Amino acid sequence: MLRVAVIGSGPSGVYTAQALVGQEAVPDVEVYVLDRLPCPYGLVRYGVAPDHEKIKSLQHNLRTVLEHPRVHFLGNVDVGAGGLDPRELRRLFHAVVYCVGAATDRHLGIPGEELPGSHSATGFVSWYSAHPDAAGDSFPLAARSAVVIGVGNVAVDVARVLARGADELARTDVPQAALGALAESRIEEVWMVGRRGPSQAKFTTKELRELGTLPGADVVVRPEELALDPAYGDSAGLPAVNRRNVEVLRGWAAQAGGEAEGAEVGAPGGGYGKRRRIHLRFFLRPVEILGDPVSGVRGVRFERTVPDGSGGVMGIGQYEEIAAQLVLRSVGYKGTPQPGLPFDAATGTVPHAEGRVLRDGAPSPGEYVAGWIKRGPTGVIGTNRPCAKQTVAALLADAEALARRPLPDDPVAELRRAGQRLVRWPGWLRIEAAEAALGRELGRTTVKIADWPGLLVAAADGER
Repeated sequence: MLRVAVIGSGPSGVYTAQALVGQEAVPDVEVYVLDRLPCPYGLVRYGVAPDHEKIKSLQHNLRTVLEHPRVHFLGNVDVGAGGLDPRELRRLFHAVVYCVGAATDRHLGIPGEELPGSHSATGFVSWYSAHPDAAGDSFPLAARSAVVIGVGNVAVDVARVLARGADELARTDVPQAALGALAESRIEEVWMVGRRGPSQAKFTTKELRELGTLPGADVVVRPEELALDPAYGDSAGLPAVNRRNVEVLRGWAAQAGGEAEGAEVGAPGGGYGKRRRIHLRFFLRPVEILGDPVSGVRGVRFERTVPDGSGGVMGIGQYEEIAAQLVLRSVGYKGTPQPGLPFDAATGTVPHAEGRVLRDGAPSPGEYVAGWIKRGPTGVIGTNRPCAKQTVAALLADAEALARRPLPDDPVAELRRAGQRLVRWPGWLRIEAAEAALGRELGRTTVKIADWPGLLVAAADGER
């Protein structure tokens, strides 16, 4: 039998497990999916916005894999610094596949970035998604104005959550403390700002259109900024998603009363009157977050940019300040070094050849990567499936040699002897039941438990 550890239970980890137990070339494969958290599903649970129920329903597909008789979920297992030594994993398993994602956000590298009130968008997402590491976080929602720097799907998500009414979010699994804070939010203006033009924005059209359907928020665009983009007037040559994005923005501008230069226009339908406004701004590059360490953020200073003719932008020495008391930076993820593994700091990935970890340019027997730590933070959830299959194909090609190495009989017993307080699948089911009960108690649907002690107590409740 070939025994494989998969580190990470997000989509890349689960798709790796699925590929391993679904193939027939090596029939006797036993897969142990280890996760630092006591809950499975990775960014599907802790990164997908609570009002995106269709995407969150992917958990049902992942669940089917994790309930396969030859797949074993082991939560609350920290691998690396302060946790389980990767060398111990190699002693317990014939192969280890690291599917640990890209754990941190990129920084802007501008003055004021660390001021109170300046946060990563990923931290804000973790907070409203009930990630236990974010249980003590707070955000200045008494602010009147918030700036979201970035024009990708995460930026759209956080802008939408800031602009949504708490009564709408009460129908989701957002944790109760975050829901209460959002209910008391005084934010009226949400600015989503990109340094390039609308044809280069990274959000998907579905996400963009959602902003125009919020019952409590107007969307505001500036036609003169849209017109700076050479592709705005004629988008026929753009990729399909980018073309549709431009068409949505063009339609919003037209619906709101035409494209009179210098005017701000709302969407859809023109006019204002809703409680909040989401401003979509383009061709503005952040150069400084303004404020001081005592009172915190008071605004962001931007430089106007224009297309440079080569697909990028250049500053033109004109500046604008947007007043804000909350800044959320959404400029991408990056991988972090994994203890015991080689790391390429330039790409934020582990060096590999078709998923085989490379040490000094040579494949390291029994060590593999899949997902963002393999290819960088690119693609959508479905991109992880072919990525995982490529890695599994490499692992299976090595299987005969890997399986010759003798292993201890019971890896679970060995992990417990090493001091790991494991949360197995029944423990996760108890967490699910506790969250459903919490929702009933609060008169809501399922409500996530948002702290480590609460999760671990729920996982152990009734355990024999």
